[in-house]
Amino acid sequence: MGRPKLSSRREFNRILAAGLFSGISSNSIASRGAQKILAAAIQMTPVLGDVTKNMNQAERLVRKAVGQGARWIILPEMFTSGVAFHPNMLQAIRPLEGEPLHMLRTLAREGNATIGGSFLARRGDEVFNTFVLVAPDGSYTRHDKDLPTYWENCYYRKGADDGVLNTSLGPVGAVLCWEFIRSATARRLFNKVNFVVGGSCWWTLPDDADPAHPRRAANLKMLRDAPVRMAQMLGVPVIHGSNAGGFEGYFSPELPDVAYNSSYLGEASIIDAQGRVLARREGRAGEGVITAEITIDQPSPTSPIPQEFWTPKEMPQEWKDSFNRWLVKGPDYFALVTQIYLQTGVVPEYTPEYLR
Repeated sequence: MGRPKLSSRREFNRILAAGLFSGISSNSIASRGAQKILAAAIQMTPVLGDVTKNMNQAERLVRKAVGQGARWIILPEMFTSGVAFHPNMLQAIRPLEGEPLHMLRTLAREGNATIGGSFLARRGDEVFNTFVLVAPDGSYTRHDKDLPTYWENCYYRKGADDGVLNTSLGPVGAVLCWEFIRSATARRLFNKVNFVVGGSCWWTLPDDADPAHPRRAANLKMLRDAPVRMAQMLGVPVIHGSNAGGFEGYFSPELPDVAYNSSYLGEASIIDAQGRVLARREGRAGEGVITAEITIDQPSPTSPIPQEFWTPKEMPQEWKDSFNRWLVKGPDYFALVTQIYLQTGVVPEYTPEYLR
């Protein structure tokens, strides 16, 4: 039987999700048969900008995961620093092949494990939110997050790679935080990866906002659904590390003296290829390790990729507008402050009017 005619991209997504084209993948490991691995997702409670303390915490939790038998271990996004608008963020920037990568290489070799996590990685006078995936022999591959979120634009540049990493288990997709809720992420990974690894540093409303504000619940739902929906759109398992715990920052370069004290939402999780949650750790549980066995097999999508830029329907328009505004204005701060700091080691003065 020939392939059906496609009248629209939406119809194309529907057919792909139904599995009618499931045999076209050249990257699947199905020809070698399904494989099972014990995966670990790590949840941290980072100290904002304190690389030494955060690396010590990460090392302890990775060793715990190795002790539980995990051989694929995923740390949160920006596990060395957390993130907020704060002067301490500048001091958390490290060379790509500096201390964080050295630690991951040591742990990978000692634990005979594949370990991944992202940090603010400097390459020349540029900084990226770089996810590194380190193999047991110390070799690594990397992915730079495509678009910074809000104040993250002050500290790193947007990436340009496709997020497909070559590993001993075939191609693996790397996804960081709000990349999980952009349909473009699913499109660039569709039918190209055997599973997804990544993490989040997902914050919520400030502490002084109404505890019952409905957007708190909407934000938490977006986070909980994000790795589940990615698994369903791609038809592959997802290992998702995350940050939890409180932090103290400032509102923005526009209001540099106004506090933005809040918390990261946690929700480290391991999801199977159908979107079932195999393990999850809530933010209030704090730091810890979750493990689950995942099956790596032929991708089998169960949900179409939306046409819209964002996948969550509950995402408020104001958040979308702010995201777009920061993409334009945040790089000004990077050029006026972060890049000068990289060149001189001195934090220059700036005026907040430039963001208006």
